Amino acid sequence: MPIRKLKPVTSGTRHMSILVNTELDKVRPEKTLVEPLNSSYGIDNYGHRTGRNRHKGHKRLYRVIDWKRNKLGIPAKVATIEYDPNRTANIALLHYVDGEKRYILAPNGLKKGDMVLAGESADIKPGNAMKIKQLPIGTQIHNIELIPGRGGQIARSAGTSARLIAKEGIYCHIELPSGELRLIHGECMATIGEVGNSEHSLVSLGKAGRNRHLGRKPHVRGSVMNPVDHPHGGGEGKSPVGRKSPVTPWGKPALGKKTRGKKNSDKFIVRGRKK
Repeated sequence: MPIRKLKPVTSGTRHMSILVNTELDKVRPEKTLVEPLNSSYGIDNYGHRTGRNRHKGHKRLYRVIDWKRNKLGIPAKVATIEYDPNRTANIALLHYVDGEKRYILAPNGLKKGDMVLAGESADIKPGNAMKIKQLPIGTQIHNIELIPGRGGQIARSAGTSARLIAKEGIYCHIELPSGELRLIHGECMATIGEVGNSEHSLVSLGKAGRNRHLGRKPHVRGSVMNPVDHPHGGGEGKSPVGRKSPVTPWGKPALGKKTRGKKNSDKFIVRGRKK
């Protein structure tokens, strides 16, 4: 999809660019596959502010995505390729031959009218899904399960994909988009191909209002606050941090401090994402 830069007729459009989605179908979402989306906008059940610089954003409906791809051996036709306001990737509406309808992530190369299939008998082409152990070495995959039957959790955003590197016993070596090499059980499902809409990261929002529509409030630097509001605040003019390392508003180290605790899944990481 080409990116169109808008004419600077206003200060808001001066640096704004948009994606020209010529291949998307401008249709209403499938009624049976939408749910109301009640955003908590950074507040928990007790009313405590748990996410700074977040608010509700534009009103939208949630499209229910088929992360599991568990309709095995039943072919489906791609009815539409649609925009999804809840994610960076586009989605495809599948019409199965038995009458059921489901949404999936639209990979690169998938077009309206194509046939897709999930299961061992599927061909190696974008949109088809099968167990990782059934895929040939070097295949690009996305929407990868970490636990069989749970549904895809890895490589779901626009333009991302992982790669099957090797097979070793019941586990497969998967190179993730971050560069991490991880062992994943061969019974886990994955979808073939790379997630589409890869130009999404090149779009310039251009004005603060588009950030507000996405649910993002303005972010203020700690160094321009008062000392009562942030450890970096106070001082005359532009002042340094004034301590050994930058910290969060609550005094926790903000740069370089490892915060991830030990998890049982650490043993499946063959190579970390940080060199």
